[in-house]
Amino acid sequence: MENINELMDKAEERARYNFRNGLNCAESVVQSMIDIGLVTLPPEFVATASGFGGGIGHTRNMCGAISGCLMAVSSVKGRKNPFAKETLKERFDELNGEDGIYPFFARMVKEVEDKYGTLICRELTKEFADFASKERKGSCMEITAYCSRLAVKYICE
Repeated sequence: MENINELMDKAEERARYNFRNGLNCAESVVQSMIDIGLVTLPPEFVATASGFGGGIGHTRNMCGAISGCLMAVSSVKGRKNPFAKETLKERFDELNGEDGIYPFFARMVKEVEDKYGTLICRELTKEFADFASKERKGSCMEITAYCSRLAVKYICE
C-alpha cells in the first residue's frame, strides 16, 4: 500500500485534473477519491456533489471544495446505519460524544478555516472582481487540491 503522502499527492493531482476538465470544486474532490481508489463508490455518487459547486449552487456560500471533502470522508467515516444504535442516547453520543462523528469532522473543517480564514466561497474569492476569471479559477483549484489532500488525511486516520 502506498503511504499517505503518496496518496495525498495523487489526490491533489487528480483533483486538479478534474477541475481543469470541467468538474466543479465539490465534484473534483469526490471524484479524486474515487480516482485514486480510496473510496469505493459508484461513479453516480459524484452527482450528489454537483449542487455544492460555486458555494452551493453558485450562491457563493459554503465552499464546494470543503463540501466535497466532507462528502468523501463521510462515505468512509459516516454512519452506515444510524439505527444500529438501539437508543436515542446512543445515537446522540455516537454523533456528539468525545470521540464522536461531529468532533472528528469539526477538526477537519477547522483545518480548512485555519488555513484560509473562512469557509465561505464569496470570502475566499472576494479579491477577484470577475468570478469567471482565470485567476479566481486558479485560486479555487488550489483550494480544491488542498481539500483533496485533507480528505485523504482524514479517510486514512
